[in-house]
Amino acid sequence: MTHHFPIRKIIHVDMDAFYASVAQMDDSNLRGKPIAVGGGGKRGVVSAASYEARKFGVKSAMAGNLATKLCPELIFVRPNFERYSEISKKIRSIFYDYTDLVEPLSLDEAYLDVTKNKKGNPSASLIAKEIRERILNEVGLTASAGISINKFIAKVASDYNKPNGQKTVNPEEVLAFLEELDIRKFYGVGKVTSEKMYQLGIFTGLDLKQKSLEYLDKHFGKSGRYYYHVVRGIHNSEVKPNRTRKSLAAERTFSENLSSEVFMLEKLENIANEVSRRMTKSRVAGKTVTLKIKYSDFTLQTRSKTLTYYISDKSIILDTAKDLLYQEKLSNSVRLLGISLSNLNTESKKMKDVSRSQNKVEQPSISVQLKFEF
Repeated sequence: MTHHFPIRKIIHVDMDAFYASVAQMDDSNLRGKPIAVGGGGKRGVVSAASYEARKFGVKSAMAGNLATKLCPELIFVRPNFERYSEISKKIRSIFYDYTDLVEPLSLDEAYLDVTKNKKGNPSASLIAKEIRERILNEVGLTASAGISINKFIAKVASDYNKPNGQKTVNPEEVLAFLEELDIRKFYGVGKVTSEKMYQLGIFTGLDLKQKSLEYLDKHFGKSGRYYYHVVRGIHNSEVKPNRTRKSLAAERTFSENLSSEVFMLEKLENIANEVSRRMTKSRVAGKTVTLKIKYSDFTLQTRSKTLTYYISDKSIILDTAKDLLYQEKLSNSVRLLGISLSNLNTESKKMKDVSRSQNKVEQPSISVQLKFEF
């Protein structure tokens, strides 16, 4: 049976330990040492760890005090988002020398579609190598890359030879690559899902492939269809150069747990201020306000309210968030509050784009038997 894939050459570029590497680049005293970006106190959380720290088991999202236990020499560094953003812009400008089809996922990773590219280079692998060399020479940091026929496989492949490496999965290697893949390496399969898959006897791509669409639907709901297709090398999501924002949010973790709504009002005001500032900066407005509450026992609760009109004004955001706070009694003391605005006025523009793209001619597909230079 011949599988048909749209002919695409996708590169996923992922910076190596980006926040930590920037800190080490900017301060030579930190080079070669185990460092964590984030807070080291009782309430601190690691947001990134250098490779030296990772050897001790220090990971992002780990509590700062646990990280210090694992690695007593660990040096904590404050995050500097302005600096990350500045460096991220330099890296992106390198990407744009090759293609305009660049979809950033965050400050430190992006998809590039180089099927047709500005250099007229038929080899996506060589383009990835050149981009990584330029990032090293012009910015001073190392990056890893994955190269394949779709975003899913490129993303998985970029993890393969980290740090400072790349992996190409050619069209004819795709199916074998996916069959051998550990289920935990599948992008979109988190910790909870992989535990569930293990219980169902699914450990590799091959195990997953042997399950029917009905079976996956039954056990994984909507995601079942996604797993069914990606393991067969089918993932037709295009590289979208200007991803539409779905929501804007801000949140704060408190140094002491707050037990009364009264203490939270001032905090809410600061958060509403920040959300409003971001809305103004992004020139968007939204209709749905969501209040996020994380309790001291780490349970999470969200409360939402949708208005009949678009807002971006601080006072209305704050009033709505207050209503949501008082909507029901708090079930415990609170360690984090967040406000997000979704249902943004960018969505209607997106719908027009969708109807336009539906009129586009489908891309020709190519069977894997054909040699295709990667």
